[in-house]
Amino acid sequence: MRTVSVAATQMSCGWDVEENIASAEALVRQAHAQGAQIILLQELFERCYFCQKQIYDYLTFATSVEDNPAIAHFSRIAAELRVVLPISFYERCNNAYYNSIAIIDADGSLLGIYRKSHIPDGPGYSEKFYFTPGDTGFKVWDTAYGRIGVGICWDQWYPECARAMALMGAELLFYPTAIGSEPQDPSLDSRDHWQTVQCGHAGANLVPLIASNRTGIESEGDSSITFYGSSFIADEAGKKVAELDRDSSGVLVHSFDLDAIAHKRHSWGIFRDRRPDLFSVLLTKDGKTH
Repeated sequence: MRTVSVAATQMSCGWDVEENIASAEALVRQAHAQGAQIILLQELFERCYFCQKQIYDYLTFATSVEDNPAIAHFSRIAAELRVVLPISFYERCNNAYYNSIAIIDADGSLLGIYRKSHIPDGPGYSEKFYFTPGDTGFKVWDTAYGRIGVGICWDQWYPECARAMALMGAELLFYPTAIGSEPQDPSLDSRDHWQTVQCGHAGANLVPLIASNRTGIESEGDSSITFYGSSFIADEAGKKVAELDRDSSGVLVHSFDLDAIAHKRHSWGIFRDRRPDLFSVLLTKDGKTH
């Protein structure tokens, strides 16, 4: 039996990077005290979600992997606590800017990075201005506590992302997130839709899923987003087994028997019965395989 304890976290963020890192560390330590071994922090937690407006000065927030303060800080924390930490950060590599995640193993070593594949663009979420579409492809990592796959926010709406990571052997799926209200229409609330789609990924692949979102109201000029928290953990059947509310900072911890889940996944035959020879339409934009 291989049992692993995972944690989702959520918090509000301000513009002070050191304060946000300290708040995130407090959540990591809280989750660790409850037995968590792999702990997920939310997307771009170093500062406010800066993508509401197209502001050139905010491009200076991007750093290289080597110069990022959150990666350096949490590499030390991971080694101290013996926990695995996927750390979201704004990456600059020469003239390219990415929404990236660094996977830090339980000894503090960097296993690699994933760059967000799907970049949204809309009122309040002007990410195409800030981020180059990721070039890493979907990835999985063998950590001290199991093989994990990590997507980033908008990736979580694409079943192909989750399926690709599952095909590569991911035993757990993680999605750091920054999602909330729509500035152009405050009546829109995607919280339930957001959770349902991801629970579907878990159930379709028979792989547990952990999602961490931010909370709080953040404003930029005439744009304002209320981030709706609701971070959650879903089991391999797609059932939510733990969930935070919309407003509170906090952690969720849940344990999974990876060997038992693997047995269930294999017995269902989902991957045995796939027909990738019929999936060429997925490689098109318009559904036509001329």
